[in-house]
Amino acid sequence: MNQLVRLGHHEGLPVQGRRRRGARSGIFGVLDIGTTKIVCVIARIENDGEPRALGFGWQRARGIKGGNIVDLEEAERAIRAAVGQAEEMADTQLKGAIVNLSCGQPESRQQNIQWPIGGRAITEADLRAIMGEGRRRSAEDGRETVHAFPLGFTVDATPGAEDPRGMICETVAAKLHMVDAAQASLLNLGATLLRCDLVVEELVSAPFAAGLATLVEDEKQLGATVIDMGGGTTSISVFAEGHLLHTSQIPVGGWNVTNDLARGLSTPIAHAERLKTLHGGVLGAPDDEREWLPVPQVGEEEDQIARIPRAMIIGIIRPRLEETFELVKDRLEAAGLSQEMGRRVVLTGGASQLVGVRELAARVLERQVRLGRPHPVRGLPETATGPAFAAPLGLLAWGAGEGRPLLELLPGLERPASRFRRFVNWLRDLA
Repeated sequence: MNQLVRLGHHEGLPVQGRRRRGARSGIFGVLDIGTTKIVCVIARIENDGEPRALGFGWQRARGIKGGNIVDLEEAERAIRAAVGQAEEMADTQLKGAIVNLSCGQPESRQQNIQWPIGGRAITEADLRAIMGEGRRRSAEDGRETVHAFPLGFTVDATPGAEDPRGMICETVAAKLHMVDAAQASLLNLGATLLRCDLVVEELVSAPFAAGLATLVEDEKQLGATVIDMGGGTTSISVFAEGHLLHTSQIPVGGWNVTNDLARGLSTPIAHAERLKTLHGGVLGAPDDEREWLPVPQVGEEEDQIARIPRAMIIGIIRPRLEETFELVKDRLEAAGLSQEMGRRVVLTGGASQLVGVRELAARVLERQVRLGRPHPVRGLPETATGPAFAAPLGLLAWGAGEGRPLLELLPGLERPASRFRRFVNWLRDLA
């Protein structure tokens, strides 16, 4: 007869209003490195367990494409400027930061691991060995594991254990969610940060951070998909039963809409962005054919201005966003999570703010869609609390202990034999 005896008690996450397990102590920094902007926030965790921003800085991104660093010097200048703004406001100097993982074509993998226990109590060492085995099975040349999330344990034949430490059994089975990324991109990220006199303290998946910033607890439990429509990428995260089940990333974002407008209207990029922001949308109206807008032409004199109906702008934007949501739908279907992901979709990110995007997403994805604003953070200016800042606000939530897995494992950074860690140490020694 199987014995299912708990020999010890381990606390879960504290109730709201108290410090969460894994919360950062002292002052810490988060850094969101995106295709169109770089954001740095310096914060501390208050007595009620919530973060308070002490400093904030943001700069237009340079040297970054599709979330990947393509020019070390340009990226360094932009990061230094954003970090410098935040440091000056907070009157402190950062040595490292929690950084979002959007580079290196991150991918999700799930592993099912059986581990012999032999009639004794399960220890933390057993769980760490299971994590190591999952990482080994997921290993591919040129890729590095950066997240390892346990999704649940089966103790002998009894499923549903969230924390099996202390239970006596013959065998424990674990379902793991691993997130990995291209090693070369991680090395470039680490090298760029070290040029800024910063180290990567933790890497957090960007779509996971967006979910932490925008989902309510019931959505995480019942099943929801977060679509973060950024400047250069659209990222996807699927949550259910309180866990992150899947992440994915599509190299299409708001910049592609701007580029389509610039090409289609033969207008400068800066004016295309202005047209998108002020007049863009995907829902047509009868007046759109009669509303004419001035559009300066590339290479022409300032007084050579064309006039186009607003309907033309909508006609350029709508196909691009339809294609984006079709790609999202394909990724979700390929992941095979139709049951777990529920009927709820939360849209966030700067590109989600165009008029009619929610309705378009609901039609293409055939799900209930809401627009997600990040949970408020004390000390931040109003301009830094909108959907475009979901990722950095999610990094703050992670720093406060939100979403931390059962075991604090970031294998790509902690493993002594990690090539990424050896590279970081080597660069630090050269400094």
